[in-house]
Amino acid sequence: MRAMILDEPGRPLRPADLPVPEPGPGQVLLQVHACGICRTDLHIVDGELKEPKLPLVLGHQIVGTVVKAGEGVKTFTPGQRVGVPWLGSSCNGCKHCLSGRENLCDAARFTGYDIDGGFAEYTVADHRFCFPIPEGYPDLQAAPLLCAGLIGYRSLVMAGDAEHLGIYGFGNAAHIITQVAKYQGRKVYAFTVPGDVEAQRFAMEMGADWAGGSDQAPPVKLDAAIIFAPVGPLVPEALRHLVKGGTVVCGGIHMSDIPSFPYELLWGERVVRSVANLTRRDGEEFLALAPRVPVRTEVTTFPLEQANEALNALRNGEVHGAAVLVVGG
Repeated sequence: MRAMILDEPGRPLRPADLPVPEPGPGQVLLQVHACGICRTDLHIVDGELKEPKLPLVLGHQIVGTVVKAGEGVKTFTPGQRVGVPWLGSSCNGCKHCLSGRENLCDAARFTGYDIDGGFAEYTVADHRFCFPIPEGYPDLQAAPLLCAGLIGYRSLVMAGDAEHLGIYGFGNAAHIITQVAKYQGRKVYAFTVPGDVEAQRFAMEMGADWAGGSDQAPPVKLDAAIIFAPVGPLVPEALRHLVKGGTVVCGGIHMSDIPSFPYELLWGERVVRSVANLTRRDGEEFLALAPRVPVRTEVTTFPLEQANEALNALRNGEVHGAAVLVVGG
């Protein structure tokens, strides 16, 4: 099968011809149709997430068709279209797993990091961590739902019932979650790189009530803010615009250091919290909700062999919405 391989962080992916993997017990073999590209992929390639399996097939927003089911798999059958997210497996026995918080499991393994992912024509996945794709979503439009959508949804839930919601970093996750927030009746205030008029225009097209630079103040105080951009200084900046009792949710797996800030920004029972991965409940809830909104994903496509170009486009802020690799038919 064709694949794009990371041999070492800091180096481009290389094309490779690999044997098609065999599904083990509890696994399904998938023919990959499409795989979304995430900022987490950049963090892995750039060496900011320190311990990936090497060599590695990246990619954790996978849409594919079941080709073969391993021993013990009864949930999926050949020909069924499924999605594979970032959380690839967990121990299913620790206190976190037993309380529905498998996203915090110390033995969790992640797709496209510990486990080969979707930058290839075939991949294997734990059937317990795969989701049926909602009907009505073509492969390319479904792929971003599996990370940008799921992590964004978990971030939105952690923002509580905020009526006035700020979103910092208007990319893949933000353009999906803005639509969900508007469906829920919230007001959305989008913050972009200062001066990025194109990103601000895109935010307004996706339903934002206001869009401006991250150096600007919104027209009202925010009940909550979600930070998708991996930029630590945005945390105190968002706190400046929160009402008392408001929450700043850090939605990324990696962020630059948060600078010191005066306690008065946090005082008033304001909260700063992180989002770690996703749970299967998040997947079930969001993939049931997305067709009702309905969530529309804006995608820029690249062939598999142009994975490096796609990563660079994402790194340089040239993708509005989601970047998706077209892998197979």
